Amino acid sequence: MANNKSSKKRIEIAERNRLRNRTYKSALRTLMKRCLTACTAYSQQPGSEAKEAVQKTMSAAFSKIDKAVKVGVLHRNTGANQKSRLSVAVKKAIEPATTA
Repeated sequence: MANNKSSKKRIEIAERNRLRNRTYKSALRTLMKRCLTACTAYSQQPGSEAKEAVQKTMSAAFSKIDKAVKVGVLHRNTGANQKSRLSVAVKKAIEPATTA
């Protein structure tokens, strides 16, 4: 347990940051999962509204990733890696449908 005022304050700040980081990461995982499920739905049944859903979920995920990097929840390389992973999934879902 903390013995002095400064260490008690650091514990409070660390807890506050932990909760903030947890909410960001949880929202990020949710948005990425939505984007990937939209990609699979589009690849199974292509359509204009499905394609719009894929692009909308991808932009929402990209926005959240960028905000998490900006706030300091994620390292910028991790954010870039996740964005790249989503881009590859979206491209893989959309490209075969347009060429086939």
